[in-house]
Amino acid sequence: MAQAKTNKGRFFEDYKVGETLHHAVPRTVKDGERALYHALYPARHALYSSDQFAQSCGLPASPLDDMITFHIVFGKTVPDVSLNAVANLGYAQGRWLAPVWPGDTLRSESEVIGLKQNSNGKTGVVYVRTTGFNQNDTKVLEYVRWVMVRKRDADAPAPEMVVPDLPKALTVDDLSIPETLDFSNYDFTLAGEAHRWDDYTVGEMIDHVDGVTVEEAEHMMATRLWQNTAKVHFDTSARPDGSRLIYGGHVISMARALSFNGLANAQMIVGLNGGAHANPCLSGDTIRAWTEVLDKADTAAPGVGAIRLRLVATKGGEPFKLKGEDGKYLPDVLLDLDYWALMPK
Repeated sequence: MAQAKTNKGRFFEDYKVGETLHHAVPRTVKDGERALYHALYPARHALYSSDQFAQSCGLPASPLDDMITFHIVFGKTVPDVSLNAVANLGYAQGRWLAPVWPGDTLRSESEVIGLKQNSNGKTGVVYVRTTGFNQNDTKVLEYVRWVMVRKRDADAPAPEMVVPDLPKALTVDDLSIPETLDFSNYDFTLAGEAHRWDDYTVGEMIDHVDGVTVEEAEHMMATRLWQNTAKVHFDTSARPDGSRLIYGGHVISMARALSFNGLANAQMIVGLNGGAHANPCLSGDTIRAWTEVLDKADTAAPGVGAIRLRLVATKGGEPFKLKGEDGKYLPDVLLDLDYWALMPK
């Protein structure tokens, strides 16, 4: 007699508000992770490229890129949260709480904090708060995300609707800044640009100029690297049009890397206020990016300012155009990401 031992993933009716999901499998990260990340994306921020540069900024060595931490922590959650996802919809309350160093081992946990069945009765939205820990049980990252998940049985009764009340943005007091970080002796020549925190103004718009065409091969390598097993990224039968959906985190990392041109000194990402994957990205799309400066704040760290940025990725649309008269994202907009970064003053 055949016995089912495989995991087909959770469906919408399998979740309960308040439950904690303990995700497999812990992962030890080393410098190979950084090398692969920099091969996949044109990432050039100096703090993550050079031990000597990081040491001149008060750190013991160069940490792994903030988005590597995000991808690994996120990837662990996929089998339990989004294996049967239609789409990942958004993020909020993201905080990078401690640097991740080569040799650290990361694991993830998620708490279900909200459920909302869609009007079609076939899908629902699951809200989770995910936390990433290192080998010392120190929190390195936490964030909220919500994802649209298929129902196993369209006739199953809808759960009580719980939609979490999430703040629109983190304040500078919510941000975690490494204790020893010091930009007093920051080397702008080695960093690649002379623009410092003081040179940016709220409302300023920056066109990052460059574009990168997404290919199937690099996307498949990225999703395997981050152990993201969501069917829509691998299995062409998982979507009605037979296409593979490019992992949204791939778009985030590509846009972040492109933003180097104009924001080379926005070194550390420390907060994620909100984010939306506005439209699907498919192989062959060319990603471009632009940024709006939303806010600035002083910090207690020497020579360090915090800057709040809206990073928008498009697939060929005109820069600085986000939504139409109907209030909906324009069809060329792929990503709308609101984040805090640390920059030398």
